[in-house]
Amino acid sequence: MSLTLLDWRRQVAALYARVRGASSPADGHAHWQTGRDELFAQHPESPIPIDRRAEFAGLSYAPYDPELRFSCQLEAAKGRQHWQVMTGTDGLVSFELAGAIALPGYGSLAAWWLSGYGGGLFIPFSDPSPRSYGGGRYLIDTAKGADLGGSFDRHSGSASLVIDLNFAYNPSCAYDPRWACPLAPAMNRLPVPVIAGELTFNR
Repeated sequence: MSLTLLDWRRQVAALYARVRGASSPADGHAHWQTGRDELFAQHPESPIPIDRRAEFAGLSYAPYDPELRFSCQLEAAKGRQHWQVMTGTDGLVSFELAGAIALPGYGSLAAWWLSGYGGGLFIPFSDPSPRSYGGGRYLIDTAKGADLGGSFDRHSGSASLVIDLNFAYNPSCAYDPRWACPLAPAMNRLPVPVIAGELTFNR
């Protein structure tokens, strides 16, 4: 593995730690925007093509909306269901259905557990907004450090997740077609537009 990729993942994990420790979700969102723009402009692992970085002026974000932040109970999956995706850097990636979350006014999303070494929770989604990347966006990807927090009750085994649509972000393939990323499956398609978070990127 490239050490620059290791540093990228450390930087992303540190950015989300600053977000969780911010004085308010809106302040955390401001840190998130600034941090992402800096990484995309300067880091060698930026998904922005090298020949486009000199003209890169920042990503496009919707204004922060506090109504789009939820504390969601993770309803555990009742049966086993698998999902496999061929990616550009990690080969065939396998996920197992962990459960589902409900977003009031928007619908429900499947939560997937990365089956590989170390594991991780992954929640992608797509929506019909013309300002959203067509392949979908990501909300949570704990294996890559993208985690807004939550809680776990060791006695009952129940878990809750902070889901904030303002932190929706595009996969790497939204910036450069050389990437192949896990895109939202049918169980992660919302029926209503989500004008929040990172919006479409003009290549």
